[in-house]
Amino acid sequence: MADDRPAHESHLLLDTARVTDFALDPDRRTEPDRCVYQGRVRSRRQGHMRYLFFTNTPAHVHLYKHAAAALDDRGHDVLVLARDYGCTTELLEYHGLPYRCYGHLETTKWSLVRQLPRHYYSILRYTRQYDPDRIFGMGAYAAHAGAISRTPVTLILDSEPTSLDHAVSRPFATSILTPHAFGKDLGPKHYRFRGFKESAYLHPDVFSARDDIREQLGVEPDEKYVICRFNAFGSHHDVNHSGISPPERRELVEQLAERATVFVSDESDAMAFDALDARPFDLHPGLLHDALAEAHLLVADTQTMVTEAALLGTPAIRSNSFVGDSDMGNFIELEREGLIYNIGAFEPALERACSLLDDESISAEWADKRDDYIDRTVNLTEVIVDLATSSDGPNSVAGLSQGELSARPPRDAPVSADR
Repeated sequence: MADDRPAHESHLLLDTARVTDFALDPDRRTEPDRCVYQGRVRSRRQGHMRYLFFTNTPAHVHLYKHAAAALDDRGHDVLVLARDYGCTTELLEYHGLPYRCYGHLETTKWSLVRQLPRHYYSILRYTRQYDPDRIFGMGAYAAHAGAISRTPVTLILDSEPTSLDHAVSRPFATSILTPHAFGKDLGPKHYRFRGFKESAYLHPDVFSARDDIREQLGVEPDEKYVICRFNAFGSHHDVNHSGISPPERRELVEQLAERATVFVSDESDAMAFDALDARPFDLHPGLLHDALAEAHLLVADTQTMVTEAALLGTPAIRSNSFVGDSDMGNFIELEREGLIYNIGAFEPALERACSLLDDESISAEWADKRDDYIDRTVNLTEVIVDLATSSDGPNSVAGLSQGELSARPPRDAPVSADR
């Protein structure tokens, strides 16, 4: 099969000659087992470790993909336990990572409640089979898998509002890593790094946009284009929150289409494009960051993609009900640095989007601000790999600190009075 991965991702390919089938007895196979890609079985040798990564969402795949590949390149065993949610498994296959699917999740608020018992059953069974030496994840699944298997667990957390998740995860974690802007103290196991979870895959050390993305999108070299990203608000941390409503989404697209080509990425796939001057983003999801890096503007009611835009130097507007006095620290920081706008109300967000598209100088301005900011952040993949291979724990890993990381005086921030 021809490899259609971007050149800058080619190092993620695994040595398939060393990969063997890790499937269960077919007679005992359940629905999640049919999502198996390939796992790895090697004899344990001195100095070789088994690492288990949890990827519950597409963003988690991006977070751990380079670290998993680096550990594999060093000869360690790597396995990903994934949830079939959105394009999670599609991304794992695209990046050539060995995974098992522990269950399915729809983009509705009650899907997780219905699926939770089955998820835990599959997770605990797979964890015991694989018998990992270290576990990495972002929440309760990873923490509880570590507790049952008595395996050290590192959690990477970046969302302050998910207090319940913190409460049920934190007691079982060996170490917890958060961005420097994280607004809570999670106790003696808490370590901070300068940057965001997105620094694991969008730091210049590990990412460069492909040159042919405009050709792939079908846009001209000098053609302005905007990406609109709409959330399904189906995750547990989205309960009681909302974003841009369906009528507002149509109005937004209509207004932006008068100024630029509009691509829409809709997590719920509910957007109707009839009589709408916009295109669905229908490239492989593995190319979304390449497209975002070239975009003139992002307008979103999601969280992760706004941070991604900031780290790529693309102006971004974030509009949802999280915006306000108790907002998450990373978005407060990025707005203070002049890289994003947090605007809760729709009309002011629309006005700001139109004004940014009318400003011919913003691309160069944002590139300068991004370069200035990125110089002060870590390559999080390097931090993860150093921690995974360290025998002395997080205190010996460069880039991690248990104290508050010093902040420099903020640059002029965007206007945010219209929240």
